[in-house]
Amino acid sequence: MEEQHVIITYRLDRTTILELCAQLDPDLMSAIRHPTGIPPLVQVLSVFHFLASGSFQTTVAIASGMSQPMFSNVLSRVLSALLKHMRSYIVFLQVEDLPTVKGDFYALGHIPNIIGDSGYPNLSWLLTPVRNPRTRAEERYNEAHGQTRRIIERTFGLLKARFRYLHLTDGSLFYSPKKVFQIIVACFMLHNLALRRQVPFLQEDGPDGGVVAAVEPVDSEDEEAEEEDIDNRNTVIQQYFQ
Repeated sequence: MEEQHVIITYRLDRTTILELCAQLDPDLMSAIRHPTGIPPLVQVLSVFHFLASGSFQTTVAIASGMSQPMFSNVLSRVLSALLKHMRSYIVFLQVEDLPTVKGDFYALGHIPNIIGDSGYPNLSWLLTPVRNPRTRAEERYNEAHGQTRRIIERTFGLLKARFRYLHLTDGSLFYSPKKVFQIIVACFMLHNLALRRQVPFLQEDGPDGGVVAAVEPVDSEDEEAEEEDIDNRNTVIQQYFQ
């Protein structure tokens, strides 16, 4: 299999996959001692393909040469093995880091509060865009709001494009809360690893030979949103965007 096809299918390059598989070997070797033993590499590749494609378990199982119940066990085993190394691939902020992070986000658009898209109601502690701006100050606020939110929205967009199982158009997390947690954390780990190793972002239906374009944030409209508390937002607009 050519390297580009490896990346399209599994979202990581060949060398990174082999190194990660070696790291997970101790937790996956027990499956080989089963009468229908599945080599660790096959276990890892089948799970990576499952997360990358957003396909059903049965489809991935058939492609990997195993039954659906067998793949279900493999999925649980690989996820558990991956999460043992979570802190090697995900950096969690410490309390002492919060002022710096808050300052960095404030520098993007000079918005001092937590922000959310239009799918949420505006609350005293959560600022959302002005749906129908009527003044230049409200327009400037919306521009700053979008600029600040764009980083995290783009991050989530890239994550869901890389691992289609997280995208509603392809995947559906019909699992227990514990399994959903494991899947999401595993995708974040693999995404961070791909960034660390500078693995090209490729997929079969992307333009220019599979290179996926950056995903821009899109506001979700919710006509049934709770009653809004706009006093705090108006204060922010008056103080920072007049």
